[in-house]
Amino acid sequence: MYILISDYKDQMEPDYIMTTDVILKAAPRAQIAIEPYGTPAFYEALEKADGLITAFIPVNEALLEKAPHLKCVSQNAAGYSNVDTEALKKRGIELRYIREYCTREVAEHAISMMLALNHSFKKYEKRMEKYHEWQYQKVAPCRTINRQTLAIFGLGKIGKTTAGLAKALGMQIIAVDPFVTKEQAIAAGASLVTKETALAQADIIINHMALTQENYHYFDEEAFAGMKQQPIFINVGRGGCVEEDALLHALDNGMVRAAGLDVLEAENPDMENCPFLHRDNVIVTPHCAFYSEESIKALHEVSAGNLMEVLAQKS
Repeated sequence: MYILISDYKDQMEPDYIMTTDVILKAAPRAQIAIEPYGTPAFYEALEKADGLITAFIPVNEALLEKAPHLKCVSQNAAGYSNVDTEALKKRGIELRYIREYCTREVAEHAISMMLALNHSFKKYEKRMEKYHEWQYQKVAPCRTINRQTLAIFGLGKIGKTTAGLAKALGMQIIAVDPFVTKEQAIAAGASLVTKETALAQADIIINHMALTQENYHYFDEEAFAGMKQQPIFINVGRGGCVEEDALLHALDNGMVRAAGLDVLEAENPDMENCPFLHRDNVIVTPHCAFYSEESIKALHEVSAGNLMEVLAQKS
């Protein structure tokens, strides 16, 4: 049995001891390769691999053509927008992903971004560090959070948790999710509304949607034009849900007053030329909303366990 663990070089974990421990406990004679995506050693390992563990690399036709023995792709992530599921089905390769492991972490990250942007932390920091000013009047006063309306797009487990945290802060919460009933939304403390209503009424928008073909570039030029309250816009879902040029235009023209982005459209973005950096009303974090001691343990152990379960069935 040959296992390949891989991601983009900058997204590789410092070590995979927890992952390899699970693999070797299930299959003591398994061979394990840990290689960054795209290197010669990666392709050598891919050619022999029975199983692949990854989160971000493109698992598509081009990659699968170089993986003749592959039986399972195990995502060490909750999403799998990087995977061509039809290409896997055509080859009889199983896909596994982590269904539950970082709900609280992502919700807390979204709320933290919301509060930091609402209170203009970056603007104050810039004025103190660059101009050595100790003057609160240099920044416009904020509105208290309990007087603002939060629109959550995607009211799944994470969205519901975010709603609970926001409710504790006294916010009015509306939500957009075609897969949630009115009763389920009410139980989470939110009112279901249409996309257009949410865009028009929201003072703060948080995207929790997983990426699908239907919601690719969901937040486009038309969507930002429909944001009547100049909201704070936060994306902790998937980068592909946002048309980045449209968001930049909205920021530059005051259509949104601030943005918090834990994800960008590129999973391995060019940080030398990222247009969202060096703005005092934008917070960018490196897809780290999930990151905690507890979630990392689950990330490694569950993804490895999922893979070994499939390979045991196929051996």
